[in-house]
Amino acid sequence: MTILTEMKIWGNFLLGLRSFLRHTISLEEARAIVRERLAEREANFLHLVERGVFGYSRSPYLALLKLAGCEMGDIRTMVRNRGLEDTLRALREVGVYVTFEEFKGRKPIVRDGHVIPVQAGDFDNPYLHRYLLGETGGSTGSPTRIPIDLDHLANQAPALMLGHDSHSVLGVPKAIWLDILPDPAGISSTLRPARFGQVPQKWFSPDMIRGLKTSISIKCRLATQAMIGAGRMFGTPIPWPETVRLDEAIVIARWIARNLKANAACLIWSHVSKALRVCIAARKAGLDLTGATFIVGGEPPTQTKVREITRTGARSVPVYPFTEHGIAGIGCAQPADENDVHFFKDALALIQFPRQIPGSSITVDAFNFTSLLPTAPKILLNVESDDYGLIEKRSCGCPLEACGFTEHLRHIRSFRKLTGEGGTLVGSEMVRILEEVLPARFGGSPLDYQLMEEEDEDGFTRLSLLVNPTIQIADETAIIETVLDSLRQSKLALGQGSFAAEMTRSIWKQARTLRIKRMKPILTSHGKLMPLHVAKRFKE
Repeated sequence: MTILTEMKIWGNFLLGLRSFLRHTISLEEARAIVRERLAEREANFLHLVERGVFGYSRSPYLALLKLAGCEMGDIRTMVRNRGLEDTLRALREVGVYVTFEEFKGRKPIVRDGHVIPVQAGDFDNPYLHRYLLGETGGSTGSPTRIPIDLDHLANQAPALMLGHDSHSVLGVPKAIWLDILPDPAGISSTLRPARFGQVPQKWFSPDMIRGLKTSISIKCRLATQAMIGAGRMFGTPIPWPETVRLDEAIVIARWIARNLKANAACLIWSHVSKALRVCIAARKAGLDLTGATFIVGGEPPTQTKVREITRTGARSVPVYPFTEHGIAGIGCAQPADENDVHFFKDALALIQFPRQIPGSSITVDAFNFTSLLPTAPKILLNVESDDYGLIEKRSCGCPLEACGFTEHLRHIRSFRKLTGEGGTLVGSEMVRILEEVLPARFGGSPLDYQLMEEEDEDGFTRLSLLVNPTIQIADETAIIETVLDSLRQSKLALGQGSFAAEMTRSIWKQARTLRIKRMKPILTSHGKLMPLHVAKRFKE
């Protein structure tokens, strides 16, 4: 991208920022907007397809629809006769979909022998004009550039406001612990709630961009500062980022404690593992966090992590974001479990379709998303994410149900991040071992253990179990035996899950895949702690 193009993008963004920040919505307005969108889901879908697919010659979906022999009139007829979700399933069955790898531009689209070359940028919404460029974290490959569009942030605000209201955190003091650009999370989590008057009082940043090239780091800092400076000039007190490294979580714990004395409630928006760090620090310092609410995403809020967070008296509310869209759901106020979120179906459609996990015989029902809003940064039409889970419609009595968000997503997990030596773990087997079994047997917390996938000099995939050096262990082979024995004893509700665990255990033991490394677990570029870290190449 040329300097002139970047300057034009920045100019449009800053010009749009004034009107974005001046217009805020009330709770009643948020309810009315969501009601209208829910009533017009089918019309919104047809409008987006007509303009963003058939009206855009570079759209990869156009080639897919042509191969399927499907015209715009056919889609209108299907939606009228079958409804939106059944139309999407019918399109999926005739090849109108995009896999995770295709969407990321890592593989060409291949259907019935026809090859459609594609790059990640081909899915960008061509009609955006008030945006910045951020990047995904690249936890499953190279980072992808993502537009941070003001109109889209504004369009997501109503549902998010209803989510805040359902958990009684609307208007309470708020802080975020998220990074600056190129991570879009910090700016998005600052500007989105600004639309309903809940600008964070504090922006704590782990400053993970220190690892980037100097030129990129300087550029990202200047861009973030320019956005904040413009916002403050327009009358919105956006906080300047304050560096708080991951080992300084006590700073945030103390901020929470001070706010609770003055206000009895506060809100912190962060990743799950960062919230866990804050709560561990608070517990060690003897701080009571009763009244604090953590809205957490970016990683599965497992039972163990949530238990450690709530031990301090705080609440944990899950949020389901993915960078290509934004917020797809927020936690139920009457949850069935720790990862029960209401799906924001005013902005997205979702179907599931069987997907065989690469390198295994296991099949899961992968999520396939479709955009409904014209401001979506990426146009999605049956785009497969790397997640799967349970979709259910039930009456929970939560305020979000009364707003029309009747679908729940539960047990959300990635299906491609725990693999090695031909063995694949699906669901929670290895997560349970990392977060519960090993800390209980050898000490430490879920933050002290992680699997790292490596390729050795001979090209074999190896899994290293990273164990924080602060954990005192006399016999490291006991850790491997504990992992393998736990896999053998794993009994999941789904028979194929326990079979997968047993197969993986056998493969790992025979191939001596698993090894111990005494080092701190490795974080993503955005400061997340994932169960599995994928290294590019093993080096001694």
